[in-house]
Parts: sequence; C-alpha cells; structure tokens
Amino acid sequence: MIIINKRAYARAALVGNPSDGYQGKTISLVVRNFWAEVVLYEWDTVDILLTEDDRARFRSVHDLARDVALHGYYGGIRLIKATVKRFVDYCRVAGVTLHDRNFSIRYHTTIPRQVGLAGSSAIITATLRCLMEFYDVDIPLDVQPSLVLSVERDELGVAAGLQDRVAQTYEGLTYMDFSREHERVVHGLRCYRYEPLDPALLPPLYVSYHQGFSEPTEVFHNDVRDRYLRGDEQVVGGMRRVACLAASAREALVGRDARRLSGLIDENFDVRRSIFNLPPWQVQMIDVARACGASANFAGSGGAVVGTYEGDATLDALRAALAAIGCRVVTPEVS
Repeated sequence: MIIINKRAYARAALVGNPSDGYQGKTISLVVRNFWAEVVLYEWDTVDILLTEDDRARFRSVHDLARDVALHGYYGGIRLIKATVKRFVDYCRVAGVTLHDRNFSIRYHTTIPRQVGLAGSSAIITATLRCLMEFYDVDIPLDVQPSLVLSVERDELGVAAGLQDRVAQTYEGLTYMDFSREHERVVHGLRCYRYEPLDPALLPPLYVSYHQGFSEPTEVFHNDVRDRYLRGDEQVVGGMRRVACLAASAREALVGRDARRLSGLIDENFDVRRSIFNLPPWQVQMIDVARACGASANFAGSGGAVVGTYEGDATLDALRAALAAIGCRVVTPEVS
C-alpha cells in the first residue's frame, strides 16, 4: 500500500506584513515547533477522514457557542476538499492527465488555531504535497504558493495574501517582493519574486501566542481590503511604508545589524496600530513584550507576536510576563 506523509509548518511574519496582498514586500520564516501533517494512502474511494479539530458533537448549545467564539466555524475538511478540487482544476489547465486510483486522506495539526500562525494554509500546503506525489505531478516551486492561495481565496472566499503560502512552500527564511514588475502568470496563477535567505542571519527570536483568545483571519483582512480599494490614504500609505520596512529589514539581516532589525520590527507594528482599531488583548501582547526590552510585531493577523531579544535574561522576562496574560513563548526552530 502506498502511504504518503507530508508536513507544512507554522509561519511567522517578521517584517512587511500585511503588504503581501497589496503589491508589497515581506520577510517571513517557518516555525518548525508547530506543523500540519497530512497522510494519504491508496483506497477504493476518495475518503476524507474527520479529526479532533472537526468537532460535530458538543455537551450543550453553550459549549457549541463557546467553541465557535474561540475557533470559528472552520475545520480542516473544507480545506482538503477545496485543495483536491483546485489541484484537479490546475492539472486540467496544465494539460496533466491524472491516473484513476483513489485515496483516503486525513490530517493532524499542532499549530495553534486562529492566532495568525497560518494553520489553514499549512493544511492546504501539506495536502498539495501529498497529491503531487500520489499523482506524480511536478508543480514549479514558485507556482505552488499561488495554487495554495487560490484554494482559500477563490474556492473558500477567504481574504488573504501570498506571504504565508510562500513561506510554507520555501520553508526557512524568505524575502518576498510582490511588486508588479516581478509579476508573471503561469497556468493562470500569478507568481512573484521569492528569495530564500540563510536562517543563520537571524538574531535570537521569540514567538508568543495567546492561549485563551483567537480571531479568524477574515475579521482582520476583509475591512482592510475594502478600505484599500476605496483609496483610503492611511491604508495605502501604510502598506507602502511596511513594504519599505521589509526591504530595509533584508539589508539589516544581510548586514547582521540586529539593532536596526529590531527597530524595523517595532515600526512595522506601529504603522499597523496607526491604521487599524486593534483588539486590546492583542495590543497588550506587544506592549508587554516591549516592556521586557524585546522588539515585537504581529506574527500574522493577530493573536501571536514575533520579535528579537538580547540575552537569556530578556527571554526569561518575556516568558514570565507573557504567561501572566495567558500567552506562551517559544524560540522558533527555523532551519
């Protein structure tokens, strides 16, 4: 029996987020401490198996309401179904003939849910890797992120950008430039310029996420898109500024200028805070981390933060202070 097992890892956006959906630039890294794992094996029919994250049984209506308030309505089943559908569509456009064998597929994830660590795109990325191997289909590396994005954006109507999918496809540390001059179309999918960077360039990093609150990424992104399309000067200018910060952060990394990088990380969040009305509990995470002497920026759409620190004493202070407000701190495994 053919058994295929693939993983994709959590993502932390370091600088430039969320300009990836607005012709910007970003730097992101994978966090190998957390992953989504998909297992596919040959079967008589196409079966997608329920997991513990696809809850359909509750102790009461109040239990159901609490679960939806914390995690939203979305499990992994819809992600896998949409990935299979888009994979078939891509192969049809690319002129690839698929064999007629079927499979059973299941997933498991350790990525904290809906705190901005790209858990949904990790499930899709791992599923796509399984399908590519099962059907022996070679999709170019720089096209894969765009296919993953099309699953969420075009099939499921989720407002998102390419950054998460690029980071999870390339892994390690990646600089991305989504400027129009770098745009090209392959089989109907827009691709841009992606530059892998050596993770050894990174200074000491921490990632922290809230263990009690979460927020679906749609809550953050949808209003942003509307304001951008209306030409809101604050949003348009803010996206342009954080894109410039990412380009500067690349220079700081290559030059091993940790102090400059720290300032750019902080400024990225300050620009975001000037544009959006952010939930107080998310802002509190940033303020607490900075009070410990670390830099801090949202790692994604909110609910998790990433930053630099100097020395074990600062890391210990981060762990204690953030734990006091319900957050866990990890040092990310990148390479």
